Amino acid sequence: MEAIPNEQPRQIKRPLVLASIMLAMFLAAIEATIVSTAMPSIAADLGGFSMYSWVFSAYLLTNAGTVLIFGKLSDLYGRKPIFLIGITVFMLGSVGCGVAGTMEMLIGARFIQGIGAGALMPIATTIVGDIYTKEERAKIQGYLSSVWGISAVSGPALGGFFVDVLSWHYVFFMNIPLGLLAMAGVILFFHENIEKKKPAIDFLGSIWLILFVSSLLYILVEGGVGIPWGSPEMYMLLGMSALGFILFLHQERRAEEPMMPFSIWKHRSISIANLTSLTTGMILIGVSSYLPAFVQGVMERSATVAGFTLTTMSIGWPIAATLAGRLILTIGFRTTSILGGVSLIIGGMIFFMLSPDRGPIWAGTGSFFIGVGMGLSSTSFIVSIQTTVGWKLRGIATASNMFMRSIGSALGAALLGGILNNRINGLIKEEGLSDHISVDTANQLMDAHQRMLLSEDVRRLLQDALTVGLHHVYAGLLILAVLSFFLITMLPKGEKV
Repeated sequence: MEAIPNEQPRQIKRPLVLASIMLAMFLAAIEATIVSTAMPSIAADLGGFSMYSWVFSAYLLTNAGTVLIFGKLSDLYGRKPIFLIGITVFMLGSVGCGVAGTMEMLIGARFIQGIGAGALMPIATTIVGDIYTKEERAKIQGYLSSVWGISAVSGPALGGFFVDVLSWHYVFFMNIPLGLLAMAGVILFFHENIEKKKPAIDFLGSIWLILFVSSLLYILVEGGVGIPWGSPEMYMLLGMSALGFILFLHQERRAEEPMMPFSIWKHRSISIANLTSLTTGMILIGVSSYLPAFVQGVMERSATVAGFTLTTMSIGWPIAATLAGRLILTIGFRTTSILGGVSLIIGGMIFFMLSPDRGPIWAGTGSFFIGVGMGLSSTSFIVSIQTTVGWKLRGIATASNMFMRSIGSALGAALLGGILNNRINGLIKEEGLSDHISVDTANQLMDAHQRMLLSEDVRRLLQDALTVGLHHVYAGLLILAVLSFFLITMLPKGEKV
């Protein structure tokens, strides 16, 4: 076992540390299934269906913008303090989400929540890489992925219960007791003794990155809907995005401690894993964000049924991740990842053929294959990356993979949301009803009572528009799945733990 700087006379209680960080990861895992299930009801309550994707994009934007900084801070100051800061900020954001009275307030609180999540997932995974040996990591990473299974059983069920019986606000309030318990476990059982370095944090790089990504997200979401493509505002956003990207690249080359050290990308296993995480992140958000809207708005099923279609993905993920922990030791990272790529393509094909008459069972089957693909590939990527680099780079290397998946999810939410909004808006204009209804009228499809208040013609038009728009979204998912498989085949051959 390699020397680990956080070893000291007080023995680390590894099982208790593992349980604590799994609970912290549960916060982020259950957030995906509960919020996605509750979003149609939130949109019906708060309004603003055209801002639907921003509830996801806001969270993912700040997550992506801070994950590399937190990874670097954990390499400088240790995993424990940064991890605790992340949980605290995440809980503050959760409180803000729970008390939000408008869609704008909810999006603002999601920004804060995303900052905390930027520390939670990567540092939890890095702690496991620190306290377990190379041989143990594959199995333990599978355990971490089982968190998605636990959230699969409880998340959609709780989300449906809160929406149908109590209130969607509890979706966010339930994070508080879980967060406090996770903090207590990390404080009591995880001890580290790290040699602190003089800080040289690349905050400027993070600023340029956020400028680039936020401008791009705004273009993808509002382009052709809120902002005409040929308008001065659009050209200004394009210029800001390009400027942010150029300045980010320049800053990373000159920074003493870059938030994204380009040296780690020289390792082929890291560069390919990160690029694939970008595309799979887009797939993941495409399924989790818009499937409940289709099930509730078009199939006219309850929030609980919508939650079921996401539950199957969250069940497939941990099963495959646990299996991946064993496969990696026998057939290697590449072959295990290829199996995951095949499963993603199968899931993409099922969603491409999804229609209202096929029902939620068909949708749930597609979700399951997407989950299996994510479980096999993501577990392989993390173990491969942590085996490639030493302790001093493990935090930022792990964070870089999480960063690419977050960027993929943020871009996916915005791009796919933009496609959906444009198709709905286009069909409304074609029918000559743009003076009477808008994209935001689709809010009423998400609530059974409000749906009955719509005229038959308007309801059918909106449902057809939502169906057509989501068909374009799922065509995009299939293309992304094929691209992910192609990237996976480029991983180095013969690499094992």
